[in-house]
Amino acid sequence: MNPILADDLKEVKESRFTLIVASAKRARQLLTGATPLICGDAKKPVTIALDEIKAGKVHWIRTKEGIK
Repeated sequence: MNPILADDLKEVKESRFTLIVASAKRARQLLTGATPLICGDAKKPVTIALDEIKAGKVHWIRTKEGIK
């Protein structure tokens, strides 16, 4: 994980593993054509996804099967 973002994401009240899964799922959505929820200079989908999580634009629901 990007070390700069790792420090910023400590404010999110989830485990780092949950953040990894959520950011990976969002990055896949971005790769398949989803519109980014924030404006920024980032070009890589994972960085955009982490920025979106940090900004509070991406939310997830815990289920028995995993994260949705």
